[in-house]
Amino acid sequence: MLAAERYLYVLFCCQQATEKMLKAVIARRTREHPPRVHHLVRLAEVARVEVDESQADLLRELSTYYIQSRYPEEIPDLASKVRPDEAKRILGQTEGFIQWLSTMR
Repeated sequence: MLAAERYLYVLFCCQQATEKMLKAVIARRTREHPPRVHHLVRLAEVARVEVDESQADLLRELSTYYIQSRYPEEIPDLASKVRPDEAKRILGQTEGFIQWLSTMR
């Protein structure tokens, strides 16, 4: 999606990947189904993952892309506002965060 210049979709996929990884940590740690929520800071709390402020900022930012992408009529306007450098930055941060989460037991 990055190569195709679909930057909003890159950010939405970052949100989805992070959400699924947090839910995997919750399932692993609690042996229960994770809650049906999409707010990443809340999921990190349920997963008992202690995040630093920069990680919390990333989770808050990614959560907005889930919410905003749920309104199809707003997608073209929102997509036009996402810059390539922003998508690359967030993608890199997301990859690092998910890699870090993958070490959790």
